[in-house]
Amino acid sequence: MTVEQFAECKQTLQSKAISAGVSEQTARDVIAGANYIERVIELDRRQPEFTTTFADYFNRRVNETRIARGRELLENHRDLLNRVTRETGVPAPYLVSFWGLETNFGSYFGKMSVPSSLATLACDQRRSTFFTEQFIAALKIIDEGAIPAEQMEGSWAGAMGHVQFMPTVFLQHAVDADGDGRRDLWNSLPDAMMSAGKFLQSMGWDGDYRWGREVLLPDNFDFSLSDGRRLPLEDWRRMGITDAFGNALAQEPIDAALVIPSGHKGPAFLVYRNFRVIMGWNHSEFYAISVGHLADRIAGAGGLQNPPPEDQPTLSRDQIIQLQQILNEKGFESGNPDGILGSNTRGAIREFQKSRGWIADGMPSDTLLETLAITSGG
Repeated sequence: MTVEQFAECKQTLQSKAISAGVSEQTARDVIAGANYIERVIELDRRQPEFTTTFADYFNRRVNETRIARGRELLENHRDLLNRVTRETGVPAPYLVSFWGLETNFGSYFGKMSVPSSLATLACDQRRSTFFTEQFIAALKIIDEGAIPAEQMEGSWAGAMGHVQFMPTVFLQHAVDADGDGRRDLWNSLPDAMMSAGKFLQSMGWDGDYRWGREVLLPDNFDFSLSDGRRLPLEDWRRMGITDAFGNALAQEPIDAALVIPSGHKGPAFLVYRNFRVIMGWNHSEFYAISVGHLADRIAGAGGLQNPPPEDQPTLSRDQIIQLQQILNEKGFESGNPDGILGSNTRGAIREFQKSRGWIADGMPSDTLLETLAITSGG
């Protein structure tokens, strides 16, 4: 984007911001100081060359150092966290877990100028509508006095503060919990923790239940049941699923879905309503399991009984596209080849595995790749 094009776009953003209720002075001053950041566009365009296995994702995020620090902070901030729990229903270990995964307990918020990052993305055509909305929301946050523009730093995409709220989420759910008259998610831990609790509460957090739990599956289990369907817990119990220690599941009136993030050799989880709430924060099963399990560990629970296998193949996007194309050609519909190992592709893999008499867990194994002659690099 040329200097002239960015300058013209900033004028358009200024007009839109003022029309949306931002004061003229804030709109003028902040937009005048917003710079085009080429690095932000590079990060927005960059797609990971390789997929991440559950073992790699999980082990990087749920480790002994983070667990120990989380337990320490749980005690240090017990009064504050208990207050948030009373007001929102979200247990303290979950609040600390989100804090740990988002910013490593406030140790890194991001160093990008949020106004400049969002102006850059708003002036780029790929996701202009979304980031224009975020940019205007950021100006409203500055306008209300939450933080000066020059101190508003965060991730390259505009996530901010201890719990990495996007500006629109900030406007809707951030609260002033310390009573100083400002919603400050950077410098006020009470504001940040209460805001996180309010956000989770707004998405339907159920204080009566946990996020889910690790379970053991019986021999010859039908892994096609891990396709996202939700069944009464009693149905899973009747199938022979037990807790991770082999004990019968409690007879509770709650629905659950089965998640097997690393195939039949890895851990299995029955997840409840709060798992979907966590995914409302970040739409990733890996993330939601990590938040839930880290919360359990912070609360004093032990590790997984069946840790994820570390020898799963790591596929490039080109290899996944090739896999999708071959499955489609063989009549196993994986959808439009996009290099993303999503639910359609997992379903197609399951159907192919069934046709071969294999365990149909929907995970790409070395055997699957060899059988379909998936070549390195696509």
